Amino acid sequence: MPGGRLTPDDRRFIASGLARGLGYAEIARQLGRPTSTVSREVTRNGGPGRYRADLAQAATAVRSRRRQTRPKRIERPSGADEYGRTPQQVAEFGAHFADLLTQTGLPRMAAAVLAHLYAADSGSVTAAELVARLRVSPATVSAAVATLESRELIRRGREPGTRRDRYFIDEFAWYRATLATAHANEILAARARDAADSLGPATPAGTRLLGMSEYLDKVGLDLVRSAERWKLQLASS
Repeated sequence: MPGGRLTPDDRRFIASGLARGLGYAEIARQLGRPTSTVSREVTRNGGPGRYRADLAQAATAVRSRRRQTRPKRIERPSGADEYGRTPQQVAEFGAHFADLLTQTGLPRMAAAVLAHLYAADSGSVTAAELVARLRVSPATVSAAVATLESRELIRRGREPGTRRDRYFIDEFAWYRATLATAHANEILAARARDAADSLGPATPAGTRLLGMSEYLDKVGLDLVRSAERWKLQLASS
């Protein structure tokens, strides 16, 4: 129906129409939709030259989850927060999520800090709060925070009116982390090319290093392109 949400078939039709050079008005007419609906759909999902039906559908699902209504208040167990979550439930989530992050190669304490930030509804925490919650020394927290900052996963700010640092995580954390990873791979690829020249590009070792360099360059470029596409979708939601 004209007033309903766009379906996956609608989005495929829009992508096909754009590929055939049709304008927004003609695509809208054939879909039985307002031109403004098609225009907004294409603009928020990369523009006429980059619109992809599958990515647009996925981005819509993400935006829909964000717009879900606030959970209803329920009868809370003793010590539970306004959503009915007990400190034990939050702690269990943090421990499990930290274990998963550690398996990706993140150091144990950095993973614990990141899990704590994800569990915090505010998405922010002070160093003192981390020390108290994780029961570790300030130096341990400082080292964990430095690791997360080096990977662009968290941001540092100041508490208003104080000199106390506060750490934040936001929806662009993994975008920044992806770019940092791509940059590190770019440096590694360049070093591999230099090493291949040093050992001889025609030697088995040189050939292996050149293959590594080519792989990291191409995959890194794909990572950046994908990250930039999702950044635009996040920014428009």
